[in-house]
Amino acid sequence: MGFLQKQSWLKQHSFSPKRDYEKMGTNAYQNYVAIPNDGTDVWEIDPRNLKFENKVASGSYGDLYKGTYCSQEVAIKVLKPERLNTDLQKEFAQEVFIMRKVRHKNVVQFLGACTQPPNLCIITEFMSGGSVYDYLHKQKGVFRLPSLLKVAIDVSKGMNYLHQNNIIHRDLKAANLLMDENEVVKVADFGVARVKSQSGVMTAETGTYRWMAPEVIEHKPYDHKADVFSFGIVLWELLTGKLPYEYLTPLQAAVGVVQKNLRPTIPKHTNPKLAELLERCWQQDPALRPDFSEIIEILQQIAKEV
Repeated sequence: MGFLQKQSWLKQHSFSPKRDYEKMGTNAYQNYVAIPNDGTDVWEIDPRNLKFENKVASGSYGDLYKGTYCSQEVAIKVLKPERLNTDLQKEFAQEVFIMRKVRHKNVVQFLGACTQPPNLCIITEFMSGGSVYDYLHKQKGVFRLPSLLKVAIDVSKGMNYLHQNNIIHRDLKAANLLMDENEVVKVADFGVARVKSQSGVMTAETGTYRWMAPEVIEHKPYDHKADVFSFGIVLWELLTGKLPYEYLTPLQAAVGVVQKNLRPTIPKHTNPKLAELLERCWQQDPALRPDFSEIIEILQQIAKEV
């Protein structure tokens, strides 16, 4: 957010305690209760209150640690200082801007961020169950149909919430689905998510090729239906425990998806209604894909029948 934008944003959203308290007393038809603002951002975290325990993962962006913040278990994503170019800072700002507004039981809860370079980090609830990807590939876990449906419904509810708030995730895949200690699955990792532009047009190559909708691969304008395509691939991952197009490089997969209508093979014993949902989610034409509110209904219907 540029300085001027921030100024005008603050103007719209700022409170002067004195002024607002005076108004509260006199103005009975005020349309909301003014909560005074002490001028500090509620989500700005003092690094002195963070304790780092062990490193959980590392990626190109930096490292993920388990730790505590004011004695609650948290995950701390630390951006590598040497990678801190303007692009990464922009992505960081983007992620904080999106996450601080988001609250849903199937979306990993953002707790705050340290925003003073060079130590930029994002603090979220800690998900002790790890990722669905690790469960499938490292623990060689399999989901029986009832638990597969529960996972799929959790993810759909989280995604439906994001879409209702005009947020497109853009990098939906099993590795970005995390499980808590009660096996509730939550959508994570908003590094490349975007608030849908009012024009409704978004272009940019992002996400991971194997999960990516054809319109995204081709740099065409796209919308929230791109996430539905990726969700179809995720459903297939849950069903098979395999990597999509494992015999192809990511680039070959991308070319196949766009030019040859390539899709993963649905196992022949798949529940027919689930197979039909998969096919609909990965339609080439985004308009033919269901949205998540419909997906939730379909999955809940299948769950009733199994």
